[in-house]
Amino acid sequence: MTILDDRAKLLLKALVERYIADGQPVGSRTLSRASGLELSPATIRNVMSDLEELGLIASPHTSAGRVPTARGYRLFVDTMLTVQREQLQTPALAAEQPQKVILNAAQLLSNLSHFVGVVIAPRRTSVFRHIEFLRLSERRLLLIIVSPEGDVQNRVIFTETDYSSSQLVEAANFLNTHFAGMAIEQVRERLKSDVDKLRSEIATLMQTAVAAGSEAMSDTTAEVIISGERNLLAVSDFSSDMGHLRRAFEQKAQLMRLLDVSSQAEGVSIFIGGESQIVPFEELSVVSSPYEVNGQVVGTLGVIGPTRMPYERMIQIVDITSRLVSNALSHQNK
Repeated sequence: MTILDDRAKLLLKALVERYIADGQPVGSRTLSRASGLELSPATIRNVMSDLEELGLIASPHTSAGRVPTARGYRLFVDTMLTVQREQLQTPALAAEQPQKVILNAAQLLSNLSHFVGVVIAPRRTSVFRHIEFLRLSERRLLLIIVSPEGDVQNRVIFTETDYSSSQLVEAANFLNTHFAGMAIEQVRERLKSDVDKLRSEIATLMQTAVAAGSEAMSDTTAEVIISGERNLLAVSDFSSDMGHLRRAFEQKAQLMRLLDVSSQAEGVSIFIGGESQIVPFEELSVVSSPYEVNGQVVGTLGVIGPTRMPYERMIQIVDITSRLVSNALSHQNK
């Protein structure tokens, strides 16, 4: 870690905070006022020159002022950031279906931060809690599968036989009584051995349902929910390369890898663009946190914004939202 004397730390902190607030390169005169230090312009220029040699600040070609580098932001975040708790107006996330909670969380993150809210939804399991059949028309049924978390999956299935309502109830009751809480794949194997014990037409229906259910719940990859991409259109930092930024959000796999890294950490993590391949876009930073269901980490959420975002506020927003999501999803399972 870079070691600075107190004077250099104060000047770097003042420079980062001023740049976050204004988005303009900071000159020595502005820095003198912002830092509150009784230093001559020459002394400040010398310290800034030292900070530049250390790779903590840089001088844009078009200005005599300096801007923080990724390394400068990292030092600021790790050693100089003091988070003062303010009363954020955060609406409660109702304990609705998990998909609704996740969508609302992404929108909440975006609304509070005025940047982009991102949530990785929990990966679906193939375990079911309840199954129902609804007759749509002749030889056409709606299969309804409810996961242990309350997630609902629907699939239309076509059958060779026109089943009566009583047959559909009988098949659903059998599956719910004998197999609820099991993975669809396990049910498929069990049905192969149990099929002789059942009337053949009902057995065929259940096998069709299990095959459809397996397809419905086989997508175990995590889903990325993004809200507020348009908020970054107003940020001057990106106005010259919005195509590049748009591609960043289209590459959801990259976002997933990034947030997966933070799911392994405790509490809030900060990833600063340009300091590593984790965030390959120099203009962006990510503040993220894992969220839990009944004490077990199941996903990650965060805010994506410019590297000059107000980190103190973003940390609070992300931390509070992760707690709200954890509470809402844990309440679901009680």
